[in-house]
Amino acid sequence: MSSATKVLDPAFQGVGQKVGTEIWRIEDFQPVPLPRPDYGKFYMGDSYIILQTTQGKGSAYLYDIHFWIGKDTSQDEAGTAAIKTVELDASLGGRAVQHREIQGHESDKFLSYFKPCIIPLEGGVASGFKKPEEEEFETRLYVCRGKRVVRIKQVPFARSSLNHDDVFILDTQNKIYQFNGANSNIQERAKALEVIQLLKEKYHEGKCDVAIVDDGKLDTESDSGEFWVLFGGFAPIGKKIISEDDIVPETIPAQLYSIADGEAKPVEGELSKSLLENYKCYLLDCGAEVFVWVGRVTQVEERKAACQAAEEFLTSQKRPKSTRITRIIQGYETHSFKSNFDSWPSGSATTGADEGRGKVAALLKQQGMGVKGVTKTTSVVEEIPPLLEGGGKMEVWQINGSAKTPLPKEDIGKFYSGDCYIVLYTYHSSERKEDYYLCCWFGKDSTEEDQRMAIRLANTMFNSLKGRPVQGRIFDGKEPPQFIVLFHPMVVLKGGLSSGYKKLIADKGLPDETYTAESVAFIRISGTSTHNNKVVQVDAVAALLNSTECFVLQSGSAVFTWHGNQCSLEQQQLAAKVAEFLRPGVALKLAKEGTETSTFWFALGGKQSYNNKKVTNDIVRDPHLFTFSFNRGKLQVEEVYNFSQDDLLTEDILILDTHAEVFVWIGQCVDPKEKQNAFEIAQKYIDKAASLEGLSPHVPLYKVTEGNEPCFFTTYFSWDHTKAMVPGNSFQKKVTLLFGIGHPVEEKSNGSSQGGGPRQRAEALAALNNAFNSSPEATSSADKSNGLSRGGPRQRAEALAALNSAFNSSSGTKVYTPRPSGRGQGSQRAAAVAALSSVLTAEKKKTSPETSPVASTSPVVENSNFDTKSESAPSEKEIVEEVTEVKETEVVALETGTNGDSEQPKQENVEDGGNDSENNNQNFFSYEQLKTKSGSVVSGIDLKRREAYLSDKEFQAVFGMAKDAFSKLPRWKQDMLKRKVDLF
Repeated sequence: MSSATKVLDPAFQGVGQKVGTEIWRIEDFQPVPLPRPDYGKFYMGDSYIILQTTQGKGSAYLYDIHFWIGKDTSQDEAGTAAIKTVELDASLGGRAVQHREIQGHESDKFLSYFKPCIIPLEGGVASGFKKPEEEEFETRLYVCRGKRVVRIKQVPFARSSLNHDDVFILDTQNKIYQFNGANSNIQERAKALEVIQLLKEKYHEGKCDVAIVDDGKLDTESDSGEFWVLFGGFAPIGKKIISEDDIVPETIPAQLYSIADGEAKPVEGELSKSLLENYKCYLLDCGAEVFVWVGRVTQVEERKAACQAAEEFLTSQKRPKSTRITRIIQGYETHSFKSNFDSWPSGSATTGADEGRGKVAALLKQQGMGVKGVTKTTSVVEEIPPLLEGGGKMEVWQINGSAKTPLPKEDIGKFYSGDCYIVLYTYHSSERKEDYYLCCWFGKDSTEEDQRMAIRLANTMFNSLKGRPVQGRIFDGKEPPQFIVLFHPMVVLKGGLSSGYKKLIADKGLPDETYTAESVAFIRISGTSTHNNKVVQVDAVAALLNSTECFVLQSGSAVFTWHGNQCSLEQQQLAAKVAEFLRPGVALKLAKEGTETSTFWFALGGKQSYNNKKVTNDIVRDPHLFTFSFNRGKLQVEEVYNFSQDDLLTEDILILDTHAEVFVWIGQCVDPKEKQNAFEIAQKYIDKAASLEGLSPHVPLYKVTEGNEPCFFTTYFSWDHTKAMVPGNSFQKKVTLLFGIGHPVEEKSNGSSQGGGPRQRAEALAALNNAFNSSPEATSSADKSNGLSRGGPRQRAEALAALNSAFNSSSGTKVYTPRPSGRGQGSQRAAAVAALSSVLTAEKKKTSPETSPVASTSPVVENSNFDTKSESAPSEKEIVEEVTEVKETEVVALETGTNGDSEQPKQENVEDGGNDSENNNQNFFSYEQLKTKSGSVVSGIDLKRREAYLSDKEFQAVFGMAKDAFSKLPRWKQDMLKRKVDLF
């Protein structure tokens, strides 16, 4: 009987045979399976063992074992958990990655199993704990930390626990409050909302109220007032006090130690994989984390001793208890471990997945258990990956010097290995606006100058399309499915047409092998489907034939198609299509394997032996999502485990590595300078992953911007398009998604309140008054030339945005509902209404006074605070409606570069969308006159709104809908329809 069987605990019988989480609690020094309803509940007085099983490729299982140590657990129980973890690993074939988890300092990977967080409970099995539902409700104060996984800690319910740097949750019986410290991270605020949702559902049956309180907010506001009353009244809070739990270990240059006789001894020399011997155990000290590396031929007792030595090492070094310990087995090293080495060459020392499965199967067989599906590798049914919508518009340009030359339609699909190309595919995805797929294709023999020019010109196109395209860099021979399927067919030919390539081969004295219709050409067709077929010109030699493929042979006027005995019908059809594509109208000669003529062999230089085995595809691996940072100029990445769409935070840039492709995803709120460096950052990641993980240095690379994610990116997530459409920063998005757009929330930016307070309202109204009512003469000519006149579009847009904040209207990017409270607020709002009424009246008189919604016969209202006069004071609802209308106009003016004063259709009614135009006797023009390509020019109209000058009858005929229906469509859809009928 094997040693693994001897140490197998009955509680571990048959574990690790299905994907998911299994948990045991240590009771009387034995592991006891935890009931599934109790998963996620961790008591501070206990220790737990957690097994996470994931499905690898080819039916292989991958294992992570975590042992969690509560802060009140006994030393003996903690030691039992550590020992039993090693035994559990032995039962799984000795290849699991082991993690020590200390309460309050858990790893991101562990916490990712229990999103959004775990809430440790008081007590433990030895103290006869009560279930939470049996306890009386107790008001609790928590501090929340973490951007993607949350570490939540209960702190004393006292004002002294609060500070300006953290986010806190106060859980009372009837209401849950979130307190945002003035300096707290906006992403931590967003994650705290998920914790509130968990508390609400778990302990309040989903029925309690939720309120958000901002640090520094005046106590006259109702939620803020209620919050501070619970702390004995409003008073200043102190600075954050650093405790032992807050100490974050520093990352240091990795130092390797060998473990012998329970002691860690330094290993001399530069850090290299060759130092790790398979019969020893080693400790790699990285400061914040310590790795125990175990050679594959070491015994169970040696592995236990190595883990104990790591504990003693941390104690001797006086490291903080938050220092993580991770134990890994040879052949199953993690990315974070390998990243400490400059390179990680693959070699025979690595234990394959098949070997691990064999060990597990043998062990399970000894236990009398079935091994079906464990030792055998199930055949993988090829899945068609998500592909772009068909029927779009394809444009291709070849790079030649400093210019790009458009390819004629009949040549789209021909790529020369010595050239570079730009490909733009425009398509429609469901009901969305136009989408764009913009790629550079680099031939393997192309010059660096052409590659740089292709990148530069593609960036210009990307910017001209307002950053909406998915932008890719594709290398010859590594074309992804969504690229290949766009062409009918795609053929890579030898040579090049660009002047750069011609000069390169001339300088090197090389012959020009560029494909022509007269040359001898041998084209290989390989692949299994339209999305992965590769059609490439190869050397015209018989040794390259393969029984699993098809070929096209061109020799003078003769064109042969050769079918291998094991090729598919799809390949045969594609071979005929390729021949017609290259030599239209030429009669084909079929040469099946074994029936070739002497003419066929002569063109290939004579008959030779060749391969009859199918070429294996690249290794397929699970996708991984990474965040990154730079330390002393070196790129460092951290994995986001068990990732989801919620981990794509709008303030971040992330890297998604599927091994077949690499995506760099850019949030909308990322700094513009960082956006410009996205490709360079991703390339540094590829270079690093190529040396550590065997990633191809020519893997397809995509840049994806938030809101423009293509289907072949979203397929790696459980994608919800409604989440992608929510505007605002991470916190605002989360409020909208969890509580609705009308939930009372005030947001801060850069430490200053964005709205709601009397001072902010006054400043917003003053800005509005200045922007709309200043005389042109008061503005300097220099300001005017720079577009900075007080009445200019940018100032108006800024003023309107400020006013929107001051009045707390529920716009698309603001999630605050006005709640009247405090004596000064009502008078301030009345003053705002009066001031705005004056502004709108004066503005309307300048353009179209007869359509002003403000009555001209009302008594004058004066407000001395703003020194403005108004002829009427409309209702607040009317004011907000007018602000929305004007604000949209100003934003459009900013985007289009106009000054906001373009003449509008004379009789258009602003409030009803212009649908009464005929009743107001508007001057109409015919459709032919208004078309952008019309020979005649109509003067005196707004060229941006040509459709408004059509009569109702002609509008219906042109657009197939009435004007009121058209006005309700989103702007992008209006523009799309206008473009189709040549009115854009």
